[in-house]
Amino acid sequence: MSRTKKVDYLAGYAAELQQQADTLIESGKLPDYLRKRYSGHHSVTSSKALYHYTLELKSSYLRQSAPLSKVEYDDKIDVIQNALGLHTHISRVQGNKLKAKKEIRIASLFKRTPEPFLRMIVVHELAHIREKQHNRAFYKLCQHMEPDYHQLELDLRLYLTCIDRFGPVF
Repeated sequence: MSRTKKVDYLAGYAAELQQQADTLIESGKLPDYLRKRYSGHHSVTSSKALYHYTLELKSSYLRQSAPLSKVEYDDKIDVIQNALGLHTHISRVQGNKLKAKKEIRIASLFKRTPEPFLRMIVVHELAHIREKQHNRAFYKLCQHMEPDYHQLELDLRLYLTCIDRFGPVF
């Protein structure tokens, strides 16, 4: 079956799983599937609230990691061109000292999603504090912070596909 979406968010998944997704998409049942699994929006809609939300997760799982300088929603993150979130590490010399800043930026799209999707993205970006690459240790850390990480990542990709095909779901 040929895929007609602008971006194939499911490209890395097994053919059988992609076929199941195609069946949901072509039958028009994908929005209903997502609505049954997830409900409404979360209340973390400001960058200040996102900062506190992220620090709460960080203090639960990554206490020994470097502090975060900034966490905010970013309107400039284009889901298709860049990513869903960004993490940056900035080192600057100030006098005799080397100052390191760590920042997390989350696409503004996540202001209007179910909380599990926001949590998955925040967990993903927090995991990059310890593990820079998407390797086995990175995904193990993601699963430690969010046991349903892989299912949430798949459902988020289905959600993005749904937005492309059917418009906003929630």
